[in-house]
Amino acid sequence: MSSTQLSRTEGRAALSLAAIFALRMLGLFMIYPVFSVYAKGLAGATEVRIGLALGIYGLAQALLQIPFGTLSDRIGRKPVIAGGLVLFAVGSVIAARAGSIDGVIIGRALQGAGAIGSTILALGADLTREENRTKAMALIGATIGLSFALAMVAGPLLNSWVGVPGIFWLTALLALAGIVVLYTTVPQASIIRHHRDTEAVPALFKRVLSNGELLRLDFGIFIQHAILTATFLALPLAMKQAGGFSGGQWLFYLPILALSFVLMLPFIIIGEKYRRMKPVFIGAVALVGLGQLSLLFWHNNLWAIAIGLLVFFAAFNLLEASLPSLISKAAPADSKGTAMGVYSSAQFLGIFVGGALGGWVQGLFAAQGQAAVFALTTVLALCWLLVACTMPAPRYLASRLVRIPPIRDRAQRKHLSERLLAIAGVVEAVIVADEGVAYLKVDKRKLDETALAAFTAPGADAIAGQAT
Repeated sequence: MSSTQLSRTEGRAALSLAAIFALRMLGLFMIYPVFSVYAKGLAGATEVRIGLALGIYGLAQALLQIPFGTLSDRIGRKPVIAGGLVLFAVGSVIAARAGSIDGVIIGRALQGAGAIGSTILALGADLTREENRTKAMALIGATIGLSFALAMVAGPLLNSWVGVPGIFWLTALLALAGIVVLYTTVPQASIIRHHRDTEAVPALFKRVLSNGELLRLDFGIFIQHAILTATFLALPLAMKQAGGFSGGQWLFYLPILALSFVLMLPFIIIGEKYRRMKPVFIGAVALVGLGQLSLLFWHNNLWAIAIGLLVFFAAFNLLEASLPSLISKAAPADSKGTAMGVYSSAQFLGIFVGGALGGWVQGLFAAQGQAAVFALTTVLALCWLLVACTMPAPRYLASRLVRIPPIRDRAQRKHLSERLLAIAGVVEAVIVADEGVAYLKVDKRKLDETALAAFTAPGADAIAGQAT
């Protein structure tokens, strides 16, 4: 087997961890298309509390995901993942049994407290070789987008059968199924290591948080998910007021989401292959705003809603795929995991702020109906567009890992770094002796693959990692 092909163990690890990710994400997203209408009938429901219930899990996720990842370095990955899934299941049961909006808020907060995303990625890194890690991470990451699309269709369909409480009960079962997968299918890691390419390093937070390019991208994912959450506060109500959909909401969302994925693909290719990411990115942000503007003015017509959502989701999917890639390009060679941790926290904070702010606006401008929320999301998109226009053209650099023997001597590490930088196409090289890894940034078009593959550190062969 080629060293760049996933082994059977690596493939099983990636697929089973992706399944756990998918089961959890399905549970989080399935209520989005149906919750705001259901919540109106709960005791104590106000617009602000409904928004809080929808977004509160994001706050818990943002606060706990990095600490849980650090904890898993000490006590093991599987116990942390299992504990997070138990919290998620308990929160789902509380939300299912709740007769008041406050009960749902508590349940959703507990769902978010099961913040195991970073730990799943860390376990994936433990179970894969450096040269294959990107493939495994891409497989796990792809489940997020697919789970969201499936949830948008499954949520309304399940709501017509079992209602929102039934969806919460199902999410509890999905969490328990995740625990079964964890202990029956996911391989056991022979050793737990801290991986800078997938995990946050506290000592690097200052460096990442002072990087203007990374902060601009963090702001983008924050706004994107604030817009998404606020949109789904108003959208189900707007659709209901517009007359509903005779075939069911799931038939409304299915073609829109399917077509939006098709529409985004050419622009992904243009941005990456032809290195036109900046104009593609700015254009997508503008389309997010255009979709929200369409919902603002024509949310009383189902066909207009469909067109506005198609524009929004095509741009949303493009940005969801592009932003992590841009983070990887912009992050220093040894800080990718830290940069992605901050990025994910910004995403979850956006979910919380979108729900809370959207609910507040909905209550404050009740006379304007759903238009007030769509006005908010349009303004947020405009703010993002103004910030995005200041972005520099991204460096088209990929991350690579090179396995090296532990080198304690500073002079030897410096010499090794200089040897790596002398290879054509290697732009950055950071030696981390404790991990036995050199973190590289490379220009794939200029990279001398033969020289990198043949590179030999003192005392051992170097193994070139896969690009991200």
